[in-house]
Formats: sequence, structure tokens, C-alpha cells
Amino acid sequence: MKTTIEISDALLIQARELAAQRGATLRSLIEQGLRQVVADKPQTTDFCLRRATFKGDGVQTEMRGASWDRIREMAYEGHGG
Repeated sequence: MKTTIEISDALLIQARELAAQRGATLRSLIEQGLRQVVADKPQTTDFCLRRATFKGDGVQTEMRGASWDRIREMAYEGHGG
């Protein structure tokens, strides 16, 4: 596959010199570098939500069975909401 990339002049000069020293093509040098970057990519792990519970007896008595509207109302009470 063909593609076009922009490389700084200084880096391109260094890469061409290195390719010549190794008797390789610029293309093979770039492919080698990309393979290495892809291989070195850190393995991602699945997200794990930490356990964030609080001590207590659960929902306050006056809030048991309350609707979300009522809970929201109580949460914002006195806060201009």
C-alpha cells in the first residue's frame, strides 16, 4: 500500500544515512520501526471499577421507597436547586 507521510528534514537525512549504512531501503527501515512500535504497544487491561461502599445501615428510613424526584429534591435542598 502506498501512503504519504511528512518527516522532518533532519530525521529523513539520518534515516537515509542509516539505511545506506545497513544496505537497506528507507522503506524497510520505516517498516521495521513501525513494527517495533506496534509490538511494544502496552497491553491494555479491562477497566475495573474499585469497590466504593460506605459503612452504615443503608437508605435512611424516611427515604425508603422514595421516588428519584424526591431523592433529588432532598439532595439539592438548601442549595438553590
